Amino acid sequence: MPDAPAAVSPTQATPTRKTPGVPEKKYKCQFCNRAFSRSEHRSRHERSHTKERPFKCGKCRSTFVRRDLLLRHDRTVHAKDGGVPLVSEVKRRPATKPATPKTAAPKRNLELDTATLEQIEASSDGMVDLETAAMLMTDFHHKATAAMAAQENELDEAPVPYSPDHTTMFDTSVPYLSGALPMPQMPWDPFMSQPVNQPKAHSVSSNVSSSQDSHVSQLSFNSASTVQPNQHQLPPLMERFPSSGGDALAPGLQSLTGSMPLSGPGTPNGLSPWPFMTGPVSPVDYRRSPGPSQTLTSPKAPQIQSDEQYSQIYEEISKLEIERSASGFQFQSRADVNAYLAAYFNLFHHHMPFLHPESFRPGETPPVLLLAVLSIGALYTFNQEQAYRLHIGSKVLVNEFLQNKDFDSRKCPLWIMQSTLLNMAFASWSGDSPGLEFACSIKSLLAQMVAGNLYELKLRTDAREGALPSYEAWVEDEGCRRTYYAVYIFFGMLTLTYNHTPAISFGEFDSLDLPSSESLWNLEVSDEDSWRESLTSSRIITVREAHDSLYQGESARYSAFATRVMINALFLEVWYHKRSFDALQDVVTEYKLRLALETWEQSLDLCEPETIVVALTAPHKGHPLIFNAMAVYRNTRARLEVDLKPVQEALRYHGPYEVAAAMTHARDRVKRSQEMIKVVQESFNCIEIVALQGIKSVGKTCATNWSVEHPLCGMDLMVILSLWLYRLEHDEDPATEEELAMYNKIRNLFDDDAIDSTLKLSTTVARLWGNMLDDGVVWGISKLMGESFKIYSEALVGHEDDVGQRTSPSTGTPTMSSQGVVESLEIETAF
Repeated sequence: MPDAPAAVSPTQATPTRKTPGVPEKKYKCQFCNRAFSRSEHRSRHERSHTKERPFKCGKCRSTFVRRDLLLRHDRTVHAKDGGVPLVSEVKRRPATKPATPKTAAPKRNLELDTATLEQIEASSDGMVDLETAAMLMTDFHHKATAAMAAQENELDEAPVPYSPDHTTMFDTSVPYLSGALPMPQMPWDPFMSQPVNQPKAHSVSSNVSSSQDSHVSQLSFNSASTVQPNQHQLPPLMERFPSSGGDALAPGLQSLTGSMPLSGPGTPNGLSPWPFMTGPVSPVDYRRSPGPSQTLTSPKAPQIQSDEQYSQIYEEISKLEIERSASGFQFQSRADVNAYLAAYFNLFHHHMPFLHPESFRPGETPPVLLLAVLSIGALYTFNQEQAYRLHIGSKVLVNEFLQNKDFDSRKCPLWIMQSTLLNMAFASWSGDSPGLEFACSIKSLLAQMVAGNLYELKLRTDAREGALPSYEAWVEDEGCRRTYYAVYIFFGMLTLTYNHTPAISFGEFDSLDLPSSESLWNLEVSDEDSWRESLTSSRIITVREAHDSLYQGESARYSAFATRVMINALFLEVWYHKRSFDALQDVVTEYKLRLALETWEQSLDLCEPETIVVALTAPHKGHPLIFNAMAVYRNTRARLEVDLKPVQEALRYHGPYEVAAAMTHARDRVKRSQEMIKVVQESFNCIEIVALQGIKSVGKTCATNWSVEHPLCGMDLMVILSLWLYRLEHDEDPATEEELAMYNKIRNLFDDDAIDSTLKLSTTVARLWGNMLDDGVVWGISKLMGESFKIYSEALVGHEDDVGQRTSPSTGTPTMSSQGVVESLEIETAF
């Protein structure tokens, strides 16, 4: 980011010692040509490239690139707490030694040793076990108190390498004290900034042009103003200190450029799947759960082990002559097939775990299911052309099976059901209208297959007369149950995205057991006795028991997959409730739904512990199933207040301009009320996940680390958030204290580099979300949503008054004719 002409250099802005001349700028940025005289200035500048956010608020989960942004956040968002800056901002404080009869001791600066914290940050992104963290912090405390007692010189800040065996953590050269001395406190009054002058009470802009031809409101800021702001006034989008340099700090913080770094992990004391960690852990955040210590493991992807096995698979698929119906079909090499298998089981399987990795053997798997799995895996390796060929090959085989005159849904093999589900998921989220039409055409058939297979499962269960099943029988039955629930969740996502009527009702699973834990599902069994012991110790409740507990306000314990199933059930019940004609008068049902949602959230604390961890990077803090379940939960809470049915229906036809028009029209559905602030809070929780990790960082990783469920759930929330911000920025009614606090909370998620100062916050939110979705694409529906949000963001500032005369960008996705879009977006200049 180039410097402004009038910017003050970091060396001039933060003098630390007197030098005869200008210090040499010997610290060069590794990403650009900038150079700095101090290494900490270079480090702060490089964070503008890496998007690292190391400064974490101790009162909430917000993180920042610079300390002055953290301080501003503390003064604004936590103003009701007193707005006192965090103690962790301080690195040193002048400490005086009491005068003795002989001579007075000179004042010295105490510098806190940061080596211990740097060890924590250097070890697996700050995620270490609790015992190690306690030992490190105890060592740090002894070092600090010993240094204070002896009034030693400043300690060496060079980081000490972290060793998993704990042999190089501690510095034995520092004398430890038997007692502790009080840590010095920092006088913060000189560092507090002055109030900001903003004349307009109901607008974010401090100086809006009166010209009717201008579509972009200009922001201005006068840091020298002494006029007190209106209590209902929204602060400016960009608060800047007098120096506009990218590396300049607030005047009061210029002496703290080397202060103690804050810990960076999003989940403090969370566990990582390293060999020396032990479980069980909570799937919610991977924190240690009570119970006997067990080794944490990660599932292994099935692979083709030999050329002979590959040749057998190749010959079997060649006999099917798929290329006659699917032109261009060609089975890939062994290396490619293994790469697709690894991508499926490492990236997609955790979000929909209905296949059994331990018993999935590529050489014994029916070709129709193998091709469906490989098509998803090829998508996650960004080989879209081959993915479509494999998808078409699987569809051809499924159609041949279904068109057989002897087909019976009751006797339908499980692998046909699983293949059909994967093919429907591929087609529905491809971002292609014909694909969605194909999925809808066989939706009822898949539901019939589930019903017939479920009936057979009940017959097998009743035949046991209460006896425990063998391991092989249990894997078969659990695979059936997980497939049913995967279909149920997939149909729920179709309803959430396209407003389609669900094809399976919750009552069909009334007496069915919920899915087991991932640990039990992936258990390596040595003998039947140990298996029966493991099964007996795992308490699995039925769907009816879990459902009744939610509506009675009683938290129940079940697995991560079951948690995802239950929030899907609650979402569909909210959907049915809002579609009924008596929804406005039926306050009793709405109260029960709110109670059930609150109970579901509380049940997360009781979630079945796991010894299986998924080694996906941020923004996951726990198992992906919980991450997805929370996304559906936020969307469900929002739907109790806001209905965005027109946006969902526009998505069916995959035209980004039509979707953007529907978003624009939805402005009247978002009201300013006390209940709406709660919905905005859920929207804030959604975008906070992205902001804490960095927009660009998440944009590069969410395509593979997220399932498609998270951006689909987030679409409604981001539309609500941007429209609420727009109304707050433009309505004549002044902002309430609650609205002002929420606005500040949202604004402080973003640093200066992420926001264009010429744009409103509502436009910024829509644009950033669109850029994130469009940055890396696995599923075509994500690209469609990304393009729609970017067009919609332009509509918010009036840039798209001639949008109907444009043609949709070429994305390889069929779009509806632009005819009629002019009328639908004509309101944008006034809006």
